[in-house]
Amino acid sequence: MLAALAAAFVASSCGYHVEGTSSKFPEDWKTIEIPAFVNKTPRYRVEQRLTQAVIREFLSRTKYRVVSDGPADAELHGEVLSIEATPVLFDATTGEVTAMIVTLHAKATLTDEHTDKVVYQTNDMVFRDEYQISADIHSFFEESDPALERMSHDFAARLVSNVLENF
Repeated sequence: MLAALAAAFVASSCGYHVEGTSSKFPEDWKTIEIPAFVNKTPRYRVEQRLTQAVIREFLSRTKYRVVSDGPADAELHGEVLSIEATPVLFDATTGEVTAMIVTLHAKATLTDEHTDKVVYQTNDMVFRDEYQISADIHSFFEESDPALERMSHDFAARLVSNVLENF
């Protein structure tokens, strides 16, 4: 019985944890400023989607208040570096594109506003998503926006997990 309790204690203190739950920001942090990401692409409003997704993820996974402007304990800056759509599948008979892959490159920096120290930085986060293109004009539905929406959620989940795990 004593050996089983000792084994349980050792296993519980081995360092394994659920991603995004073990690390804590410094105790004096109460607010995080997340201004709109910078868009360095010709794609309209991609930065707004990423910013909104990151804000939602921080609000759902942490207890910190998120502000878009004003005094805060930490500040998260992001940039959308590039976004590309590349054909990956073609119709064998017509040669028309039937599937595209969208690739997004972004970077982010989290700074402690009290010390001006960079506490997290990534210079190239890469996300990809595929979408289908309908050849039938009557059933055509533009899939690039839903693909971008999915990528925004993936980007936000990964970014917040990386930031939380960095501490």
